[in-house]
Amino acid sequence: MKIISAEEAALQIADYATVASVGMGLSGWPDEIAAAIADRYERTSHPKGIRFKQGSALGDFRERGPTRLGLDGLVAEWTGAHVGAARKLVGLAGEGKLKCFCLPQGIIVNQWREIAAGRPGLLTKIGLHTFVDPRYGGGAMNAAAGKGPLELVEFRGEEYLFYPSFPVDAALIRGTYSDQAGNITFDHEPMIHEGLAVASAVKRSGGIVIVQVEYLAENGALPPKEVKIPGRLVDYVVVATKKDACWQSPSEYYDPSLSGQRRRPVETIEPLPLDERKVIARRCAAELSWGSLVNLGMGIPVLVGKVAAEENCLDGICLSTESGIFGGVSSDRPSTTINADAFIDHGAMFDIIDGGRLDMTCLGMGELDGDGNVNVSRFGGNIVGPGGFIDLTQSTRKFVFCGTLTGKSRMKVGGGKLQIIEEGGIKKLVKHVQQISFNGRHTLNGQEVVYITERCVMKMTGGGLTVVETAPGIDVKRDILEQAGFPLAVSPDVKPMDEGIFSEHWGGLKGSIDKNHSGRGQHDSK
Repeated sequence: MKIISAEEAALQIADYATVASVGMGLSGWPDEIAAAIADRYERTSHPKGIRFKQGSALGDFRERGPTRLGLDGLVAEWTGAHVGAARKLVGLAGEGKLKCFCLPQGIIVNQWREIAAGRPGLLTKIGLHTFVDPRYGGGAMNAAAGKGPLELVEFRGEEYLFYPSFPVDAALIRGTYSDQAGNITFDHEPMIHEGLAVASAVKRSGGIVIVQVEYLAENGALPPKEVKIPGRLVDYVVVATKKDACWQSPSEYYDPSLSGQRRRPVETIEPLPLDERKVIARRCAAELSWGSLVNLGMGIPVLVGKVAAEENCLDGICLSTESGIFGGVSSDRPSTTINADAFIDHGAMFDIIDGGRLDMTCLGMGELDGDGNVNVSRFGGNIVGPGGFIDLTQSTRKFVFCGTLTGKSRMKVGGGKLQIIEEGGIKKLVKHVQQISFNGRHTLNGQEVVYITERCVMKMTGGGLTVVETAPGIDVKRDILEQAGFPLAVSPDVKPMDEGIFSEHWGGLKGSIDKNHSGRGQHDSK
């Protein structure tokens, strides 16, 4: 292992190299090295034409993260699960100046292990009947991408997708400490990302592993069990010289309650204001059951954990994130948690997810159509990607989609009811979703699916998408049915949503969870 500067690290990336990155948000992302690569390209036009691979949502939606590589000609092909945070690269993809593919997050982070072990690729059902399926586009996010590398195959009489392995030339990783032998720890990282798998894949391919750290330690100073990447897998270490290069998240340089060094008093977490987002989060929380292992996505789903904390119901439920965190309270930062109970490797978490061990997941929805299809991955020319959405919806026993019924509406919540002040101009219930991130007609394991908005709760029935609950204070025809781009049925047994969730103080979550748990127990005993 050799200690070098960020500028020297940039020189190690060859033209047309396949470059792997790790992490989520800004965790795991070596921003000082990325800035040096961009600077070198602007001065010399090298490295050019690289194939850049990322597993999760990386960046801060502004200047930090992979968006630093958004220079015309630097990146020729870009693959990720969620790419929306790298605005400059998204812009180039939209202009057709690079190929862009989006694949399920669990596929990308676990494909590194297939490459590391010398196996031919990953055979799985994850991605079938979504935009990743070659019959629906193969994960291509722009016309320049063309046909993707994955294949639809038949194995033992069933359909699978095969994601082939590929050689990797370089890894760009960030840790906290390195000793003089290159042993790397993740002390300040708010998750244990896929750094070991990526480093192993790169070394199997004969490539180079570059790790940016905050601190350099003497040999023998790092506790062996805290070492997450052994020095034998590391070629170069860059000790950061710029504070902006080592942030835990887009909004936090270092919070010990996110990385497990301290526990923060739960009562110090600010209560949520009463608005339509809290209404939705409360109604989603009412789907929980005691003893459940639950995944919460970003956006409104994060608020479900905060509602559970406000209602003093966290002790009987284990919240988790796809980044590999168990317990604690959801944070507003991407897939981070306050007061986590356990951290596991990113890839290992997707073994648990893909193995169907989650009891429930709550995820956002951008577009919804009459077949129950959901789109979260592309909106017009805005390329986003699905993140872990596809893995989660194809493997979890019960999942709840949530979001406002329309976008940009003005509403008033209080006194046990909802009032629409001004209807928004963005229709989310559309005739056909732009991309199928979840296929409502092809649930693979007979899962229970619920769609929750501030105005109503919907489920798929034999007659299509059907309203089964409505909010107090709204006009069903005007505020729900006329806002849908397709015929939306109303159940003859439609029920009112709990007035308590539209009030300043609810206090009804425990009763809902008790009821769900009792019902689940009766069902499980049959």
